[in-house]
Amino acid sequence: MEAAFEYTLDVVAPVAGARRDAYVLDNLDVSLRFDMARLTGWQDTTIFVHALNNSGDAPNDEIATLQGVDNIEVARQSARLYELWIERGFGPLSLRAGLYDLNSEFYSNESAALLIAPAFGIGSELAATGANGPSIFPSTALAVRAAFELSAQSQIKLAVLNAAAGVLGDPGGVDTSFDAGALIIGEWSWLGSTHINLGAWAYSDRQDDIRDLNLAGDPQRRRAYGAYITLERLLIGEAGAPRALSGFLRVGASEGDTTPFDGGWQAGLVVQEVWDNRPASVISIGVNQGYLSAKYQANERDLGALSADAESALEVTYADTIGHLTIQPDIQFIHQPGGARDRDDVVVTTLRFSAAF
Repeated sequence: MEAAFEYTLDVVAPVAGARRDAYVLDNLDVSLRFDMARLTGWQDTTIFVHALNNSGDAPNDEIATLQGVDNIEVARQSARLYELWIERGFGPLSLRAGLYDLNSEFYSNESAALLIAPAFGIGSELAATGANGPSIFPSTALAVRAAFELSAQSQIKLAVLNAAAGVLGDPGGVDTSFDAGALIIGEWSWLGSTHINLGAWAYSDRQDDIRDLNLAGDPQRRRAYGAYITLERLLIGEAGAPRALSGFLRVGASEGDTTPFDGGWQAGLVVQEVWDNRPASVISIGVNQGYLSAKYQANERDLGALSADAESALEVTYADTIGHLTIQPDIQFIHQPGGARDRDDVVVTTLRFSAAF
């Protein structure tokens, strides 16, 4: 059995473009991984349990961006059973079933992991979908995932997930009805000198259109679908060596009928072991844009707002570890926050403390 414990505490303080205040929020992760071959003799079988607890403030309620400013902020503070799945390997094929975090294997890349803005975790055009969000932090859904190793450098994955996310700790708990249909996602990965992920996703059931109404005055029902590509490459140095520089680029698009977004992109750089005497020192810079759909902009104009084409952000962050404690100062610059063309830019500072065991 492998056990992991990680506690993260953030102090978020806007310094321009929003009310100056300090917001404190935290996230506790506890996970257990059971090698069932050693415990019971079930060969190539793993059971994984992951619980989390979130408490504290919600800084984006005041800062009011569309894509968020902190990847541990939640709409509802609670303890949750986040993941509970079993995986079985059959040579090059593996099958996983249970409560499953889509973003743990899809639409993700390692070089973006240090950045705090939620847009660097999963593209906003997918994160905003579903009745209550897809199966990502902080609430997952029942799912089945298959992964097949095509070669030493190539893999294909397919997952079918309940379109209604919900876990123990959420109102209503785990949804087992699948009344909202399913989210289906596939991804092909190439693990050469440039890591490439090419993915596509769609919902089985139609979703509410954010603008168009039918004759009864109810939202039209539309197909929700999209695609994405992520690229990641070591640019300078050798992996694990001091001052090794890696970069990433991600681009996603969706139909633009069922969420405020019809696409977006993220790009960034990360330097490992910045200082010779600080092997855990890391610095990263990232930029992102979430493109707003024509229908969302039309809705905003109807309300008298001056809608922008996109919300854009720049983030710079540095982290270093002393023993089990990691300290990470971070600053974000957000242009046209909330997709408002006439709103001042926002500057947000964050000081993150995390301890892992």
